[in-house]
Amino acid sequence: MRLLLVEDDLDLGNGIRIALADQGLDVVWVRRLDDARRELASGLFDMAILDLGLPDGDGLELLQAQRRNRQRLPVLILSARDSLNDRLQGLDHGADDYLVKPFALAELLSRVRALARRSYGLDDETLRLRGLALHEPTRRASVEGRPVELSRCEFDLLALLLKRADRVVTRRLLEEQVLPGGPDNGSNALEVHVSNLRRKIGPGFIRTVRGIGYVVDARPLPDTGGGA
Repeated sequence: MRLLLVEDDLDLGNGIRIALADQGLDVVWVRRLDDARRELASGLFDMAILDLGLPDGDGLELLQAQRRNRQRLPVLILSARDSLNDRLQGLDHGADDYLVKPFALAELLSRVRALARRSYGLDDETLRLRGLALHEPTRRASVEGRPVELSRCEFDLLALLLKRADRVVTRRLLEEQVLPGGPDNGSNALEVHVSNLRRKIGPGFIRTVRGIGYVVDARPLPDTGGGA
């Protein structure tokens, strides 16, 4: 899981970064609002930990912009603003959780794990969604308890889509993250992998967003057009 940490305090930010990395998370740490905006625009993150009082602005501005743009990235606020009104304001503006400074690192890690479970169905390193289950350490996949044999690219492709459920993943990002050698103009390798996945896991999971990429919906749509 890739996580963006937005925290301007050097000692605190470094301590959080180390603790999260020790849990196996891929952490990108920035200290300014502009840097956070730039990183989030890449669409490469599964979660964000957001400080509010930043040198170049208020983290709430970034959170509000994300939600206005219908970005559903899970966000955990870390802030010294500890009044009830501050916490309610953060949650009402779209935060998924709010932790007041100072805090114990153990509690932060527990909340990150809980947020991952709520957002992605991630439980004991298993991604779960609508009968699909992917166990990343063993790279085993199943549908309604039935084992499914997936190639390396198929497994990585499905895992990336599940981690970003309800968010459209662009074709270019999928090619960069999943295909050996990255994007290859004129190649239909990505379409072949998606077609194989649909055949193996069944229709109604992977939806094409024409001209952009693919998405897995957390809840089935009334009519998915046969999974295309």
